[in-house]
Amino acid sequence: MNSAAAAPSVSSGPGCPASLWVRARLAPAWPRVPWRVTAALLACNLCSCAKSPAVAAGPAVEVAVAPVGQRDVPVTEEWVASLYGLVDAQIRAQVSGLLLRQEYHDGARVNKGDLLFEIDPRPFQAALAQSEGQLAQAEAQASRTQQDQKRYGPLAREQAISQQEYDTAVQADRAAQAQVAAARAAVAQAQLNLDFSRITSPVDGIAGIAQTQIGNLVGPGTGILTTVSTVDPMRVFFPISEQAYLDFTGAGPAGTAPMFPADARLELVLGNGRVYPYPGKFYAVDRQIDPTTGTLQIVALFPNPQNLLRPGQFGRVRAVVRTLRGALLVPQRALTELQGGYQLAVVDERNQAHIRMVQVGPPVGAERVVTDGLKPGERVIVEGFQKVKEGTVVSPSPFGAAAAPATTHP
Repeated sequence: MNSAAAAPSVSSGPGCPASLWVRARLAPAWPRVPWRVTAALLACNLCSCAKSPAVAAGPAVEVAVAPVGQRDVPVTEEWVASLYGLVDAQIRAQVSGLLLRQEYHDGARVNKGDLLFEIDPRPFQAALAQSEGQLAQAEAQASRTQQDQKRYGPLAREQAISQQEYDTAVQADRAAQAQVAAARAAVAQAQLNLDFSRITSPVDGIAGIAQTQIGNLVGPGTGILTTVSTVDPMRVFFPISEQAYLDFTGAGPAGTAPMFPADARLELVLGNGRVYPYPGKFYAVDRQIDPTTGTLQIVALFPNPQNLLRPGQFGRVRAVVRTLRGALLVPQRALTELQGGYQLAVVDERNQAHIRMVQVGPPVGAERVVTDGLKPGERVIVEGFQKVKEGTVVSPSPFGAAAAPATTHP
């Protein structure tokens, strides 16, 4: 058997030049190599294996990153709102009778005192004439009793008549004067009923569509004939929670300012998503919190010079309630919701990705406030988060940066 073939196979790493030299010189005479040289060869082989490079990793993952911004952020709140006129006057009949006329056009603007409806006045005219006749009769009776009292006075002093006769004359005169007062009140009531047959507008505004027809019998129990609304300005009602009310009054956590400053600017978002062009202002706060909903009604006033707003509309009232000083912001796209929490990926200075759980605050446009888990200036992955995991090496590029135009050489 060839002794050289029995020599152990020594594998030397490429990083050990001494091992290569010894192997080249001593391999043909391997059986005569002393044990010290064999040990050196083995040690060198182990050294070369330890120093050999790791298995090459795959190419870096391309991602788009954005720095964590920091600035003062105004916090905006929205509430569902319902609209009412400054005055919504419900027009009802105060006397019973046949409706003869409607003197306004449905939906038209009317002024205070304008005639809206007229009830048949003839029964009330007759009642007025009757009461006036009764008044005249009572005044005649009172005149006679007054003359009797004047005539009986001297006679009673001269004892030409008894004192009882004089007292009777005095009481009869007082009763006659009372009848005159009652008759005058009846005349006033009859005149008032006649006036009520003409139903006029109590305010300036827009009159609604009539809820009755000409020829109907109307009265106090008929219901609403129409409604006249003053629509400039408009009242906007929206409920806030009890906690928001405490913030509103400045009675919230220590150091917090009132939720709504006196000069707060209110915006009204209409049903089609458009923002109403005229800002509003706070007007009133209800006297109590609704025990069934735990909310408090707030009233705001919005100008309505073009009559765009109408009672019964719905919308959303939006207002800046406070300002977060030095808030940290990241793009909304950088956040991933996971089981009620949020996570994102941060790229360190060695371009390695690290997954973090963060706490978020209110949204600000396309960004989101992060209240815990980040530091100013850190880079977060906006695009490519699904391709990375903890420790992944990435090739970052600025998020939203436009591609550089190609350069053409002549």
